[in-house]
Amino acid sequence: MKRREIFSGNWKMHKNLDESIELVKGLVEGMGDIGEREVVVFPPAVYVRDLVALYGESPIAIGVQNMYYAEEGAFTGEISPRMVKDIGARYILIGHSERRHVFGETDEEVNRKVKAAFAFNLEPFICVGELLEEREEGKSEDVVKIQIERALQGIEVEEVVRAVIAYEPVWAIGTGKVATPDIADSMHGCIRATVKEMYGEEVSTRIPILYGGSVKPDNIAGLYTKENIDGVLVGGASLNIDSFLDIITVTY
Repeated sequence: MKRREIFSGNWKMHKNLDESIELVKGLVEGMGDIGEREVVVFPPAVYVRDLVALYGESPIAIGVQNMYYAEEGAFTGEISPRMVKDIGARYILIGHSERRHVFGETDEEVNRKVKAAFAFNLEPFICVGELLEEREEGKSEDVVKIQIERALQGIEVEEVVRAVIAYEPVWAIGTGKVATPDIADSMHGCIRATVKEMYGEEVSTRIPILYGGSVKPDNIAGLYTKENIDGVLVGGASLNIDSFLDIITVTY
């Protein structure tokens, strides 16, 4: 079964509204025919509604970088899954390493957000990955396996097949370091094996697993040739039209 190919960009806390519009416009105009590849961008939440209004019918899907799991309430500064749905977003990033390690998000909170996403018919990009010290101690696979098991706890088969998993080694995010294609493929294989243990082979075959960690035009081809890598979650390189287009249109 052919898996979805997804090329996504997480803009983090970058770009104002005009710059965001210019970036999506440049991507739409420059992509050409990319076949069945899907392109998703995650701009700052305050610009999502404007981008959906302008480009909601384009080949580019718009997502939100984070949300709280409650539908509403006294949670100053947060946005709810109902709000995410209301502004026209289809995808939600959950458990990004910066949410985990800068803002202290726990595996339990990740799980509650995943459940909330499905409750509101959103499609979660569930992020997992290990710290440098965990890799150096040989704990990479154990750490990632636990993160997946906890993120998907209580999630039914019909829901999980709509999820995307993104492997982002924390030691390779924003550092200029990148996991070699073989390291990335091995970790993706571990993720797929974990999903297989939980949901069976058919689900593990269907679910797309993306690589995220200093993805750039000069390393995308090597990563994308690997069997278990179905696309990428790009950080800094997604903020530039030309570099992101080079990644989206990679051939090998």
